Amino acid sequence: MLRVLWVLCVVLAAEAAWCGPVREQTVYVPVYSHVYHGDRERPFLLAATVAVRNVDRAIPITVVAADYYDSDGRLLRRLVTEPRVIAPLASLRVVIPESDAAGGSGASCVVRWQAERPAAAPVVEAVMIGTRSSQGISFVSQGRVLEETP
Repeated sequence: MLRVLWVLCVVLAAEAAWCGPVREQTVYVPVYSHVYHGDRERPFLLAATVAVRNVDRAIPITVVAADYYDSDGRLLRRLVTEPRVIAPLASLRVVIPESDAAGGSGASCVVRWQAERPAAAPVVEAVMIGTRSSQGISFVSQGRVLEETP
């Protein structure tokens, strides 16, 4: 009985880690145009790169939308204005320059992608980096799936 429970736990853990191929997803990605530092909460401006990496080795995917929102949830601009095909193992990047502080510390990007047939879900993330004088900061935020079509 214990062995059966152990096998079931292993199977469920594997299922949670990889849910199999999907045809379409909408992914939310935190993007920070700045973070605060010091006692006076001074903004430290950051450049952000939103990346969509097609990890499927055989099937291309298409990014149909990537929309950039500010801290209040207002649409600032569409980062992808027409569908962009990403070949297997290729990636798409969109850069939000350091000088663009409109998003604020709670900015986000919502990416929608699809494939003609089920594909491995891409890695969707944002890489933020900023430098000033002898200081530097960099970090990554992972996308979170909002909607999915198997």
